Formats: sequence, structure tokens, C-alpha cells
Amino acid sequence: MFQLGKTIVSEDLIEKEFVCNLSACKGACCIDGDAGAPLDEEETKILEKIYPQVKPFLRKEGIDAIEKQGTWIKGDFGELETPLINDADCAYVIFDEKNTALCAIEEAYNQGLVDWKKPVSCHLYPVRIKDYSEFSAVNYDKWEICDDACSLGKELQVPVYKFVKQALVRKFGQNWYDELEKLAENHKKKQ
Repeated sequence: MFQLGKTIVSEDLIEKEFVCNLSACKGACCIDGDAGAPLDEEETKILEKIYPQVKPFLRKEGIDAIEKQGTWIKGDFGELETPLINDADCAYVIFDEKNTALCAIEEAYNQGLVDWKKPVSCHLYPVRIKDYSEFSAVNYDKWEICDDACSLGKELQVPVYKFVKQALVRKFGQNWYDELEKLAENHKKKQ
């Protein structure tokens, strides 16, 4: 573990390799699991605001889930998260012609209809952030559905932190990321 400002960063971000392989997994992280995507308070307000622009991209099941549950929900332990369709798919999931899961929010963003890409937790995946009172833990979330992404990352020699660079900068800022990069370079030299 490394301390970086008010974060504790797992060495796995530097040592493990990862590149999403959507052609292999078909976006399983958006349709498997037992909870929606983690959100923070500010993101719940954004979802409420942009829902009218995102709605045309959604599947009927997603619209039904959101209109029944809301644009966001509180999970079993009070966490803020995206609603699910029948306790499975994220309500914001759509599918392309190859049956790959995509994000309706990101599609609206890509078409210039909203200025918010998607929840930062989705953008960061496979990195998960757990906030504590004094610091945030920044961890690599290893999940068997991402085995193909690990293989591709190893083949391409892309560490987790480099794969999620844009999301880490979005979450913590460029200076934080630059410091992480320095830590990674020093860590690599010591091995």
C-alpha cells in the first residue's frame, strides 16, 4: 500500500495489468453483480438533472425501473447507487448490435447531449474507491468476469492505473495522478 495525499493506494494498481476486452466479456460488469453502480451525493443530483436527455437512449425495462425506483436508490446498507432491472442489469444499460452492454448515459455524452460521461465508479472500474473519514482507499477489484481483461492487459503490458488514467485524473486530479506515476516508476525500479 502507498499513501498519496489523503488516499491509500493498493500496490495492485501498479503491479496488475488490465485492459477491458468488451468483445470477450460483453460488458458483464454492468449486468452481473448484486448492486448498482456506486454513486456519490453530487452524482445523484446529476442523474436527476440529465435523466430527460438520457431517457431516449434507454431500453423500456430501464425506463420502467427508473420511473418506479428513481434515477438512483439507496442500497441495502444505505449506499447510493444506480437502480437495477430485476436485481440484475443496471437500469442505464443498453446493448449494441453485438449484444455488448453499453451505458446510455455515456451514449448521450458521446452525442453531446449531456456533459457528464457516467458515474465515476463506472469510469474507474476495475478500481474501487472506499471513503473513510480520514482517507480514501483506492483498490483493484479482481473479478473473474474480467479474466479476459487481465489477459489482454498482460499481453499489452498496461498496468491498471494506466488503463484508468482518465478516470483517476477525473476523481483525484492531474497532480495526484502524476504523483502516482512517480510512485509506480520508483516501485518498478525496486523490483
